[in-house]
Amino acid sequence: MNITKEMGIMDVVQKYPDTVDVFMNAGMGCLGCAAARFENIEQGAGAHGIDIDSLIDELNKVAASHDLR
Repeated sequence: MNITKEMGIMDVVQKYPDTVDVFMNAGMGCLGCAAARFENIEQGAGAHGIDIDSLIDELNKVAASHDLR
């Protein structure tokens, strides 16, 4: 499964728990806040000034390694 910028933050974290580190390292430390439950990745990245393309690339690397297990 490819992670896209339109996907919900918490949907991705629930399916791929290892992505928490990617979000945190990118500067999205608010995964527990209410907004994370309703925002998609693009909205969250934009609110924190994060390069969305780089974030999606890193998230997909983690997801791919998870799917190989």
